[in-house]
Amino acid sequence: MNPEDPASESSESNSAIASSGFASFGLPANLLEALERCGYQEPSPIQAAAIPELMLGRDLLGQAQTGTGKTAAFALPLLARLDIEARHPQVLVLAPTRELAIQVSEAFQRYASCTPGVHVLALYGGTDFRDQIQKLRRGVQVIVGTPGRVMDHMRQGTLDVSKLETLVLDEADEMLRMGFIDDVQWVLEQLPTKRQVVLFSATMPNEIRRICQQHQKQPAEITIRTRQADAGRIRQRFISVPHHQKLPALQRVLEAHGRGGVIIFARTKAVTVVVAEALEASGTACAVLNGDIPQSLRERTIERLKDGKVDVLVATDVAARGLDVERIGLVVNYDVPFDSEAYVHRIGRTGRAGREGDAILFLSPRERRLLYGLERAVGCAIEPMEVPSDAEINQQRLDQLQEKLTCLLTEPVASERQQEVALMAEIIQRLSRETEATPEQLALAALRLSQGDQPLLVVPQVQNSVTRMGRNERPERGERRGPG
Repeated sequence: MNPEDPASESSESNSAIASSGFASFGLPANLLEALERCGYQEPSPIQAAAIPELMLGRDLLGQAQTGTGKTAAFALPLLARLDIEARHPQVLVLAPTRELAIQVSEAFQRYASCTPGVHVLALYGGTDFRDQIQKLRRGVQVIVGTPGRVMDHMRQGTLDVSKLETLVLDEADEMLRMGFIDDVQWVLEQLPTKRQVVLFSATMPNEIRRICQQHQKQPAEITIRTRQADAGRIRQRFISVPHHQKLPALQRVLEAHGRGGVIIFARTKAVTVVVAEALEASGTACAVLNGDIPQSLRERTIERLKDGKVDVLVATDVAARGLDVERIGLVVNYDVPFDSEAYVHRIGRTGRAGREGDAILFLSPRERRLLYGLERAVGCAIEPMEVPSDAEINQQRLDQLQEKLTCLLTEPVASERQQEVALMAEIIQRLSRETEATPEQLALAALRLSQGDQPLLVVPQVQNSVTRMGRNERPERGERRGPG
């Protein structure tokens, strides 16, 4: 079979899909193909537990943190049961913030990318109400929205839920905390008597339990315990930096990090190439891992990363799935991930095998409101930091130089280089006799020779806007929550 033949490639792809753990749930081939494109391999615990129950149409009560894969856990079975021919709302997902509503709607669209005829709409405040009405009139099957905006459409008669089949309450405890629980109750009371109610919550306060008792019928109950210990080993920080200053900020972060493996995550294949080319131009050796990289080259790249032959990898989320390299000490989120689940996967590439790790997130001013959702996903605060200063970079360079010299002094000389080293020693002795130079002067001359024209230290400059970004710019909690 010719590997370059498109028919051969399709056959191999279908074989891979069939062997996936998702196939055992009875999901249709078009959804499995979309999962393959997204890089999904095996279902997470919440997906393995929830998908079979939801495929049967059962009500479900799930206790799971953000970042466990719960969006796919309810989106996939609901898409599988969707009547594509019918252009009325069949699935309604309520989310506490506009950011989460957008993320969930984008997830539905990705999973439905191989299923023509599926229409998904996000409804949230701060956008044109009339534009939303026009899209509703054209017909949608899946709606994801915040309680307030969904109520507005229902009251005005622009959102008809009379034929709705499933309601999903995502992050129900967060809706309770933000004061939306009465709105949720109102929406529930307007739905058809015969409907499926799916509820996910990180915690189960009494108010959430009461909603379950009132509106669910013998729900399947699922609890997924997440390991916060892994996140605890990873120091998570964010840098507030405008988009056009991200590359110089990244270069400073890498310089200050020093030795060890680094993975830089970007959203698209194009950005991985741009970032890698910029780093190479500045003298940083790196490799790229994205969907355009053939499997054989991917395997060689990972081996080079494991062996320390390359220290910096620029990758997309899909290409880096399943990557397990113990020497990764730093993960840089150059672009904000599509959702909090992707963020959890990204930072999980460091802090492996019980080691400590660092994760740094770049946020533009417009993206700052996404921070709170990511903190909920990992169960801890993501602290602000400043772009490394000239002084920090210079100290790192000096530390690295001292470390290299210490290694040279303490490590034994390889047998194949002993003759070469002996000749160097003769040159040093001859120079000492002829010039009467001290050992310190000779050592300094050797260091200057090895450094060449490259300056050892960064010349201090007036601090620009990049290096001023950081700690004092963190918004208050209330500023980071998107209104409903």
